Amino acid sequence: MRTMRETLYEKLISYRDSDYYGFHMPGHKRNLELAGCELPYGIDITEIEGFDDLHHARGILQEAQERAAKVYGAEETHYLVNGSTCGILSAVMGCTRKGDRILMARNCHKSAYHAAFLNELRVEYVYPRYLSEYDLNGEIKAEDLERILREDALRENGMPEAVRVSRRERAEKGRGMEEGDGARCREGGGRICAVVIVSPTYDGVVSDIRAIAEVVHAYGIPLIVDEAHGAHFGFHEYFPENANVQGADVVIHSLHKTLPSLTQTALLHMNGNIVEREEVRRYLHIFQSSSPSYVLMAGMDECIHLLETKAVEMFETYVGMLRRARAELGKMRHLRLVEASGHVMERADARFDFSKIVVSTRGTGKSGKWLYQRLLEDYHLQMEMAAGNYVIAMTSVGDTREGMERFIKAMLEIDGELWQNRNAKGLTFELPRPEQVYTSAEAARMARQERREKNRVHERKNGARPKDCRAMDVRVPDAGLLWEACEGRVSAEYAYIYPPGTPLLVPGEHISREVIDILERYRALCFDIEGLGEEGKIKVL
Repeated sequence: MRTMRETLYEKLISYRDSDYYGFHMPGHKRNLELAGCELPYGIDITEIEGFDDLHHARGILQEAQERAAKVYGAEETHYLVNGSTCGILSAVMGCTRKGDRILMARNCHKSAYHAAFLNELRVEYVYPRYLSEYDLNGEIKAEDLERILREDALRENGMPEAVRVSRRERAEKGRGMEEGDGARCREGGGRICAVVIVSPTYDGVVSDIRAIAEVVHAYGIPLIVDEAHGAHFGFHEYFPENANVQGADVVIHSLHKTLPSLTQTALLHMNGNIVEREEVRRYLHIFQSSSPSYVLMAGMDECIHLLETKAVEMFETYVGMLRRARAELGKMRHLRLVEASGHVMERADARFDFSKIVVSTRGTGKSGKWLYQRLLEDYHLQMEMAAGNYVIAMTSVGDTREGMERFIKAMLEIDGELWQNRNAKGLTFELPRPEQVYTSAEAARMARQERREKNRVHERKNGARPKDCRAMDVRVPDAGLLWEACEGRVSAEYAYIYPPGTPLLVPGEHISREVIDILERYRALCFDIEGLGEEGKIKVL
């Protein structure tokens, strides 16, 4: 049953079917016959009378965002039409100032690194625990964050307790500090100003957000959680609670990843008073399109409406399918379901998002890429991603029993053809830990200066006057070095596998043997290394 409230989609349909003629953007003018295809031109409009404005929401879009906040237990929620990427950029930049220091999980998405570059941040890294049995990056531990923040406070002030908010004081104040009180981190010499982590990870590993929030807030700074892959959290006991209700200050959700919403749709939530909310809002205006898609926003509104009215029914059916799939896949003899009973993800200190079906190939002599291709070519099953030693099948409330049964049947068939190779140790793909020599912004400036100097030399050598340079095309192209020749140099480029988009190497970092080896391992398995200008080469400083 629909409620009496008219959703954005219903309002768009009514407008499409009305006799209003638009002398406004977009250029297709809702002329369905013009293009001769079935794209949703009829409901694709701009900010016209009665449809509100995302950048100054006062009507139907304001109401829609308030409903989303209520559904997710947040104090304030914003629609994102540029994906979680613009939410992460806005959150990180809104919680820091140019040149600040930030504590970031090394397995964060590349967008967090881009925010660090844009704001010229000095990044300290906390590394996830490595689960060697499955070659997975594990969770971020609260005690690791505590150690880093305590050492930072001691280094900057000599007295960590002078900076640390006592448990009693925090309990008395709750989250009632004045908005932006986290800015105190800049007093006294550049302490770490914010913490950003990803949970769940692309692989489904979940960190203890409640414990982490307690640690971070003890130092008076905000916790940003990239929960893009956890938009379904909190709607069934089979899944963890979402980060809003566990104490995170800023949370980013990708609706389109695990819920029935269109690609590129996401939400940014804000809670408490540590974050300078107006700063985050300012960056949302910068990074969000000034022409937000009403098709995307209608998709978000419909998704939220489903969660309001049918969440119990949807998730009960979905969880039932997942439980059956796990029971059947747990019968595999050679391939291993990472979260199967008795295996590492069932340990008391491990947490997992059971919507992710992660299948390990360790001990079979096969790679994750091999299993990925086998499922695609022989069974027409498209996995979300392949890693060195596993594949990920993403599931959601949108899955069907027929689709799940096809996947189970395929996995059991493939498993039946394999045998256990005790000598097949498998390759390791643990995140490298390169030394940071320069910030990414410093590295970019140095690379730009080096290019300019090379161009000046080239111009003098060729007798070209500066005003003639553009016309004569005498600019010197950047040249990278072969990976083997890069050891000991400083990188001027990113290197990462996408998905998941976690950098293995960041501009300004020392290129160690460890980094080269992991790049070589991925290349040997036919993975594309993204971020590099030339295949097999790295631009260096």
